[in-house]
Amino acid sequence: RVFDFDDTVARTNSKVFATKDGKRKVLNAEEFAKQGEALMNDGWKMDFSDFNKVVEGKKGPLFDLMKKMKDAAGERDMFILTARAPESAPAIKKFLDAMGINIPLDHIKGLGNSTGAAKGEWILEKASEGYNDFYFADDAVQNVRAVKEVLDQIDVKSQVQQAMSKSVDLSKAFNKLIQGSSGVEWYKDFSPAKAKVVGKNKGKGKVIL
Repeated sequence: RVFDFDDTVARTNSKVFATKDGKRKVLNAEEFAKQGEALMNDGWKMDFSDFNKVVEGKKGPLFDLMKKMKDAAGERDMFILTARAPESAPAIKKFLDAMGINIPLDHIKGLGNSTGAAKGEWILEKASEGYNDFYFADDAVQNVRAVKEVLDQIDVKSQVQQAMSKSVDLSKAFNKLIQGSSGVEWYKDFSPAKAKVVGKNKGKGKVIL
């Protein structure tokens, strides 16, 4: 399960400072995701010192979904995949730990790159390591598209989602992931007794969501 950080799992006031020929731009996370590649290609120098910190962090639109996945029964590896630099990982982990989501530090990957291609390449590397069931969420549509293109070309189970500013039905999103593993339609609501009967016929073993 792979989540972007800014505007997906968290909202912060961290900034990227871009300078060129005596001019200075201040970019928030969304602006860096959209403009970062073009600015760097045009010769702008990026200062990530503030972006390596989690400034005034609070929950993003998919924070609760990530926490629900983390707390659910079953085995799954969870990752943060961010355009921030690798140096931001300790601050991101500190924020997540304080908010009740504990994942290993080496599962927080800072690419130092704002392009969708970079995230697609990372996903492809994970597939080459043997992962065959992916969920990916990001607020930037170009990243969602890039990762979907990669996943559509390899033989894995996958779901991609764009994080939106409006609230989402977390129960529905989570149940759709369960459907992919169990075959039970996401919209069905079972009593505990009926769930036990249905589950009995779904085979045994670990369910990886």
